[in-house]
Amino acid sequence: ILESKWLGGYLHRQASSGVWSAQALEMSVGKIPYLEAVNGSTVVLPCTYFSCIGIQNLYFNWQFNDNGTMQKVCESVIPSEGVVPKVSIFRDRVEFVGKNHENNISILLWNITFEDGGLYTCFGRNPKEKDKNHSAIFHLIVVDELRVVDNSLTIMIASAVGGAIALLMGFMLLKNFTLFVLSKMEEKNKECLVSSSGIDNTENGLSGSKAESKATPKKK
Repeated sequence: ILESKWLGGYLHRQASSGVWSAQALEMSVGKIPYLEAVNGSTVVLPCTYFSCIGIQNLYFNWQFNDNGTMQKVCESVIPSEGVVPKVSIFRDRVEFVGKNHENNISILLWNITFEDGGLYTCFGRNPKEKDKNHSAIFHLIVVDELRVVDNSLTIMIASAVGGAIALLMGFMLLKNFTLFVLSKMEEKNKECLVSSSGIDNTENGLSGSKAESKATPKKK
């Protein structure tokens, strides 16, 4: 009983202090945390937040790592879930497109340049979780043109594997056909042997009868 009371009190203290990782705020930029885009195009930098116990006055911001110096791109406070926040934007060609719809706080970059390429950090802090905070990093790569993936090696490997499989199947079919022909020939040979043996036995029987009939003398 004392042990169960101690365990219950310990779990209560852990829950009250926000130690459980299941309750901690989590920021996410998706399963693929990078994007390769052409110079002059428009891209979306994705970010969503998640909390098991909900949010209250969630603070978030986007920051750009400019050669080691963190530059703030935008920031805002979300009073509660589903509320569209008023976002302060500090860079040109940036638009907040997440609108907090389904916890989405993504931003959009218009007409990107090579200077826009680099690491972007999506940061969040939730006062409802004792100011627990979390961040996620998204890598934007700006290029002249998208690279064409060379699939020659993949095609060669696939062709080689397909040819090997076809050759193996042909070999197996030839083997089965050969075994089938041999088995038929063996059956035919057995039938011939049985037939010739029967004929020999018949001829031997007839010869023996004739010999016996000749050897028997006639009674006078």
